[in-house]
Amino acid sequence: MKTFENKVAVITGAGSGMGKYLAINLAKAGSSVAICDVNKDTLKETEDILRNYNVPSSSFVLDVSDKQEIDFLAEKVIEKYGRVDLVFNNAGVAAPSSFVEMSEKDWNWCNDINYNAVINSSRAFLPHLLKNEESALINTSSIYGIITTPNNTVYHASKFAVRGFTESLMKEMHDTPVQVHCVYPGHIGTNIVSNARFNEEGEGILGIDGKPAKDREGNLLTASQIGERFREGGMDPDHAAKIILKGVKKDKKRIFVGLDAKLMETAQRIAPQHYLKIIPFIFFLTLPFYIKRIMRANKARKNLSAK
Repeated sequence: MKTFENKVAVITGAGSGMGKYLAINLAKAGSSVAICDVNKDTLKETEDILRNYNVPSSSFVLDVSDKQEIDFLAEKVIEKYGRVDLVFNNAGVAAPSSFVEMSEKDWNWCNDINYNAVINSSRAFLPHLLKNEESALINTSSIYGIITTPNNTVYHASKFAVRGFTESLMKEMHDTPVQVHCVYPGHIGTNIVSNARFNEEGEGILGIDGKPAKDREGNLLTASQIGERFREGGMDPDHAAKIILKGVKKDKKRIFVGLDAKLMETAQRIAPQHYLKIIPFIFFLTLPFYIKRIMRANKARKNLSAK
């Protein structure tokens, strides 16, 4: 896809994180945007920003895990704009827990949003995408759709499923006008951890090493503390959105977002049975980037406090 000008884009999970900045950057590029999110307050924040750009936009408060609501979204977008050119299935959640301790309710919640919503949205929008001379379907998996860690079974299962579905669909759509892309973000500074459903076991919230997450002093970390650290240590979502859009323009089928994602994918290919042993070394290599991000976040917070 050479340009986003005069295109119609749909973005799920647009209330914050990558979805928010996908919408903003597409509006800057001249696209009409239809955004949706389950959180009406954060969605309104994105909607207010979009008003600064001279492009049509619309917003929908809905639950992407509800097929009827996704079908309604597709109907309304076609009704208003007459077509759709790009669909970003970006909404995602997490539910860190050991599999044995996880409730069926939390399992279904995470899987319905991360995977089933992608299926339902793809089914609703593909017939319209196929009518164009060029269009794109962009599904967000994760680097956790390529590697696995303990205590993230449902997240891994849903993201591996998105990867399998999307990469198979790429082949089905090969001779059609529809570009299909699978996005593999690494550590992006979003609210996914803050909004996660944690299962706090007797010894606290478990980290990816299977041990209770603690700070340097050995104190157990709360869910809010973990969410804040995750957000501050990750790549700027605006930068992540720009990488995704650049990948769509270049028709990259696999779009890896972040050096950590690229390195972990490489580690999995080189040592498929032992990559978890390599990951600490990967984090060591990327540590300077994380330190810079945290310093920028602290500086921004101080400037905000000064105002």
